[in-house]
Amino acid sequence: MGSNGHAAAGQLLEPRTAEFYRTALRTLIAAGVAFLVGGAYSLERYTGIARHTKDFDIFVRPRDCGRTLETLAAIGCSTDLTFTHWLGKAFHGDDFIDVIFSSGNGIAEVDDLWFEHAIDETVLGVDVQLCPAEESIWSKAFIMERERYDGADVAHLIRATGDRLDWRRLLSRFDGYWRVLLAHLTLFGFIYPTDRSTIPSWVVRELMQRLDQELDAPDHGAQICRGTILSRGQYLIDCAEWGYTDGRLTDGRMSRREIAHWTAAIDDQ
Repeated sequence: MGSNGHAAAGQLLEPRTAEFYRTALRTLIAAGVAFLVGGAYSLERYTGIARHTKDFDIFVRPRDCGRTLETLAAIGCSTDLTFTHWLGKAFHGDDFIDVIFSSGNGIAEVDDLWFEHAIDETVLGVDVQLCPAEESIWSKAFIMERERYDGADVAHLIRATGDRLDWRRLLSRFDGYWRVLLAHLTLFGFIYPTDRSTIPSWVVRELMQRLDQELDAPDHGAQICRGTILSRGQYLIDCAEWGYTDGRLTDGRMSRREIAHWTAAIDDQ
């Protein structure tokens, strides 16, 4: 799509808001803060879908979140580390920037590979880098809330970029969560029956082989519910009343305190 599309996206913003985002980007660049632009801007770049959102998403390594917030505070933003396991925020009047260093379930942590495979783009007239398509798919694939489901974004990203995705890196990203990827790839073939070849056949065969092997493996160990990795609210009953252990704890992605804080915030949505 290129920067013309982002010029169109910028026109959806009020001039004051666009100028704030522009100033923030330039300030971060001048300060030498390593960041990537994601959210609506990267989705538009890959898929052509323009979407006006109330915030602006930047992605940083976990170690850089504090410095990013300090840099934004220097231009008049009020800042806070909203959730210690994945998110900080910088507010400027009614506008705000999400400073993201992982995902709400603690899985899609921003690491060096995000930056190694980022793409160059111009956003609001500023030269930046965007989150890679593979990492965008990885982080979005787990969002299956009652009020928000990013499966359509995943399908649109695969449709638009599937012929050039690094499928081996994408498989490695999902690692022990490969069933989630298989679910999305299965749905892709349902959504786009004439575009199934967008997904290399070896990828589906690899995942189906894993499924076949797992079907013959006996169930063992304590009862675990990984539904909480997909939705922070819809599977709480499984853990609170039905005796399942929260999959976020068994996987070591989040502490009990972080889970409690993240759960309490449901009422704020």
